[in-house]
Amino acid sequence: MGPLRAALLLREDEQIMAKKEFKAESKRLLDLMINSIYTHKEIFLREIISNASDAIDKLCYRSLTDENVGMKREDFRITVHADPEARTLTVSDNGIGMSEEELENNLGVIASSGTYQFRQEVGKDNEDVDIIGQFGVGFYSAFMVADHITVVTKKYGEEQAYRWESGGADGYTITPCGKDAVGTDIIMHIKEDGEEEKYAEYLQEYTLRELVRKYSDYIRWPIRMEVTKSRKKEDSPEDKPEYESYKEEETLNSMVPLWQRKKSEVTREEYDKFYQEKFSDFTAPQSVVTVSAEGQVSYKALLYIPSRPPYDYYSADYERGLQLYSAGVMIMDKCQDLIGDHFGFVKGVVDSPDLSLNISRELLQHDRQLRLIANNIEKKVKGELERLLKDDREGYEKFFKNFGRQLKVGCINNYGAKKDLLQDLLLFYSSTEKKLVTLGEYVDRVPESQKHIYYAAGENIAAMDNLPQTELLRDRNMEILYLTDQADQMLVEILREYKEKSFRSALDGDLDLEDMPEEKNADDYKESLDFVKEALGDGVDEVRISRKLKTHPVCLTSGEGMSFEMERYFSAVQPEMGMKAKRILELNVDHPAFAAMEAARANDPEKAKKYAQVLMNQAKLIAGLPIDDPSGYTDLLCSLWS
Repeated sequence: MGPLRAALLLREDEQIMAKKEFKAESKRLLDLMINSIYTHKEIFLREIISNASDAIDKLCYRSLTDENVGMKREDFRITVHADPEARTLTVSDNGIGMSEEELENNLGVIASSGTYQFRQEVGKDNEDVDIIGQFGVGFYSAFMVADHITVVTKKYGEEQAYRWESGGADGYTITPCGKDAVGTDIIMHIKEDGEEEKYAEYLQEYTLRELVRKYSDYIRWPIRMEVTKSRKKEDSPEDKPEYESYKEEETLNSMVPLWQRKKSEVTREEYDKFYQEKFSDFTAPQSVVTVSAEGQVSYKALLYIPSRPPYDYYSADYERGLQLYSAGVMIMDKCQDLIGDHFGFVKGVVDSPDLSLNISRELLQHDRQLRLIANNIEKKVKGELERLLKDDREGYEKFFKNFGRQLKVGCINNYGAKKDLLQDLLLFYSSTEKKLVTLGEYVDRVPESQKHIYYAAGENIAAMDNLPQTELLRDRNMEILYLTDQADQMLVEILREYKEKSFRSALDGDLDLEDMPEEKNADDYKESLDFVKEALGDGVDEVRISRKLKTHPVCLTSGEGMSFEMERYFSAVQPEMGMKAKRILELNVDHPAFAAMEAARANDPEKAKKYAQVLMNQAKLIAGLPIDDPSGYTDLLCSLWS
């Protein structure tokens, strides 16, 4: 044992008290707390600093009614000091301190919380008290990284200070000691490094700074630490400057969260800077939403809609969620329960003192307060998107280009549970307006007598502008929504209708128009239709005369049931299912191509079969369906030229 370690454990003029056993159910309970409750070892520093903050809160509260405290608000602080040579990490505060009895009750009894007791004494609704410790186990998280802990503390109003020491489950000792100032020092002797665990990192300046910034940046009291800085030597020449390192105490935390300040006192530039630094984005956010709620649950939130998606946004690696704080202490980095998948692009922070935390303060117990916050955030985000849509159409279209697919998938997921929430935010390209429109704008324009919202799905707008199936609708100047996203193919099946108008694909066999062209007598063409069906075999389910084609020779429709859009969707996401839509070949009997096939049928039936196969493949290409044998199709075309 080194001399410094021995000095921490014993002073010659002090009487050593007998080691006491923890007053917990068993030593196994302490082992559970150290090794099982906390997911990440680095959490220990958050817990120790939070306890220090709570101690200062108590003395600050006491100063409101006790003028003898003699300390101003700006006098309170938390100090972090690392000694790599001695392998000790010390966290000190000038808070209220602990008496011998409180040491016995708070540190000698696992899961006994002095903070919880203090909260009960002053009343949980007191606005001047904002502390989070309530389980009495956070202190013991230090044993995850320390093999020995010494607590030196002096209670406000008492002359005698005390030292509490423990090496873990073997028990603890409490001895009188000397200490000039009121407050508490937590001295953690950091474990030796192992093959997998490098405990020495918790003695490094960089690591400590990052942990404070990550978990305790918004503790209301300054967290001070000596940091290494560099400066030019006084006598160093200008042409060849020399530098030296020096130590200087610095405040590591920002203390006052941006979301706790009044909105009128914060500039947009400050909001943007916070976002860029907090969420590592070099571009400013598109929108900022602030929330301050009181009532059934009190919380503040600062939410951002990014101006571009992260590089991994549409990958399986992306994790959504909002940062969750309680009284300025970060509880979770990505709390998914606060934001649904449909608004998974939103970044931000939520801070509430009213949430029920679990024993490790790492996860939330799923409770009513959490659901209330999540529901309110959902409304706030939708409200901001509606504002953008109404007041900044260009900005909204930019947003939709970035995250519109997420809204569509949100409508699809869980069998359309969120479609009523999201459907008014969707945009589709209009064949008549030549721009993106909402479903509401579409319905407001069409005649009341029109029963359906007509749409067409394809790879791009240019291709859909020339779809034979849409020719009849376009001739009547009827608006068609063009669907170019893969998600659209499932989306319309989930939406089904909007404001009592059902969705109808232009590729459907029946467009359900009131004034369709007069239907030709199928009996007059029965032999031709039977011939084509026989030539194509199982490749087609039905051959019929088209009522919608005017200048094009052929098209393929799906009829009732599954659409081609659904077929393409399932082929992409679940190809093993082999789901296929019904294939109905529609022929334009007034087209020269049909006349050529008819002439060949009379004079050269084999050539007529080739014509039928060409027409079928053309119909597949137009419908965006794959040709079974592209090479064979090429040979087939060439054979007709010979």
